[in-house]
Amino acid sequence: MNNAIDQLLALKTWAVVGLSDNPDRAAYSVAKKLIDKGHTVIPVHPKAETVHGQKGYATLAEVPVSIDVVDIFVNSQVAGEVVDQAITVGAKGVWLQLDVIDENAVKRASDAGLIAVMNRCPAIEYAKRV
Repeated sequence: MNNAIDQLLALKTWAVVGLSDNPDRAAYSVAKKLIDKGHTVIPVHPKAETVHGQKGYATLAEVPVSIDVVDIFVNSQVAGEVVDQAITVGAKGVWLQLDVIDENAVKRASDAGLIAVMNRCPAIEYAKRV
């Protein structure tokens, strides 16, 4: 697991699914931490809001650049659909946030050649690496 975490943290372009301009949501502060660590963050949310100065998109398919990591901040029931979209757009990895659990989706991602991490938070993982 730590190897997968290190591999994903080394990748630069992160699409954060579920990221809105609501500072009370965990995705907002995690996205800021990713930006502070040098990542490009692309907000993906049905409202397609600009967050932290980054233009948002309603879906992964609308993102006009190559995505390295799809960071998933949605509930477990829809996480599998997001993982399938990540596979379709050619992402290199998926990161299912804390309490986002879908073993079958993670298996599909791994089977498709993506690096997959589940039930972890990149901000916490960065804090462990100081």
